[in-house]
Amino acid sequence: MPTRLAAVVMAGGLGTRMRSSLVKHLHPILGRRMVDWVIEAARPLGAEPLLVVASPETAEAFAGLDVAVQERPLGTGDAVRSARAAVGEAQEVLVLSGDTPLLSTDLLEGLLAAHRGVDAAATVLSFRPDDMLSYGRVVRGDDGDLVTIVEAADATAEHLEVGEANSSIYVFRADALWPALDALTPANAQGELYLTDAVRDIAAGGARVAVHVAADPDETEGVNTRVELALASAALRDRINRAHMLAGVTIVDPQSTWIEPTVVLEADSVVHPFTVLRGSTAVATGAEIGPHVVALDAAIGRDALVGPFCYLRPGTVLERSAKAGTFVELKNTVVGEGAKVPHLSYMGDADIGEGANVGAGSITANLSHHHERGKSRTRIGRDVKVAVDTMFVAPVTVGDDAWTAPGSVVTDDVPPNALVGFAPRQTIKEGRGGKRND
Repeated sequence: MPTRLAAVVMAGGLGTRMRSSLVKHLHPILGRRMVDWVIEAARPLGAEPLLVVASPETAEAFAGLDVAVQERPLGTGDAVRSARAAVGEAQEVLVLSGDTPLLSTDLLEGLLAAHRGVDAAATVLSFRPDDMLSYGRVVRGDDGDLVTIVEAADATAEHLEVGEANSSIYVFRADALWPALDALTPANAQGELYLTDAVRDIAAGGARVAVHVAADPDETEGVNTRVELALASAALRDRINRAHMLAGVTIVDPQSTWIEPTVVLEADSVVHPFTVLRGSTAVATGAEIGPHVVALDAAIGRDALVGPFCYLRPGTVLERSAKAGTFVELKNTVVGEGAKVPHLSYMGDADIGEGANVGAGSITANLSHHHERGKSRTRIGRDVKVAVDTMFVAPVTVGDDAWTAPGSVVTDDVPPNALVGFAPRQTIKEGRGGKRND
């Protein structure tokens, strides 16, 4: 039988150094909350349960997840102890910090393999940063196993020379963890129960506490300020962009391109600078996006062109070789194969047929005199030519091969191969301009 693993993500702190009314672990990074990056890193490990430890004030924010509530902020040891009932009969407990969004599944798999490989009672994930700052020091014995973890405030001069830091990420054998937590006492000025003390006590009792060093120290870095939040966001952006480029996507300027982890990009698509791709957006082979494009939950077909300066809102679909051009906004709209909305237009709740062309300054008024029904759709047929400054008052259908005249307001269905519109003719009244004759 495989070892049953539980994972506990500590997310009960407020994170006051963020200077925010929003709890630290809930700050967004590339479409996910900070804590969600940690959860997603742990999910492939198959932990059952995968728990979040939250405060009573934030428990509702984790609806849909297994949650253990830490009733009072009594320290990290108490946080893990509050999850005991929910962990149940798991044989191993992986303890994670909810403020380490750069954590990867590969690193956690390595930690578990190291722990199991030496049959340790506990294993500490450590890292070797360039600057030790105020990190707790990992103190090892001659055999390389952990002796204790010394917080910077309590460190001696000798301890301060140690270059290995505690990440606050651990894996425990459950039969070693729970007795150690039960034995904790608040022997500190804060009156809190520290998980590091439980690790120390396990080692002091003669059980083996191993140490696994993270190859990339950045993965273990916690986020405590908005400065660190921005740095973590940039690191995740770079990680995502690198993966896409290695898979065959051209990203012209990775530093100005922000792609959320749920976005799908096919090989030989091209993303130009200052582009933001979010949510369930999908981009097919041969499509070119940008510069200065935002797409949210949009489907961009093969060889489609988007931008520059274009906004694709949820529900937008560009079929093969379609175009959404400069200063165009589309929402819940299907642009058929080869159809074009080249510039300065808004199309919302619309179906635009194959080969159609929408002239500049055209819009759909999708919440009209039928507003009691909600928003209505505009249907523009195949090979329709929409002249500049055309307004479609939904619900309305324009038949195949129809044309509109410039400045038209289309309020009724248009049959195929018709010409519709004809705004009032220009009228000139001489002598009525800005300069008047006396």
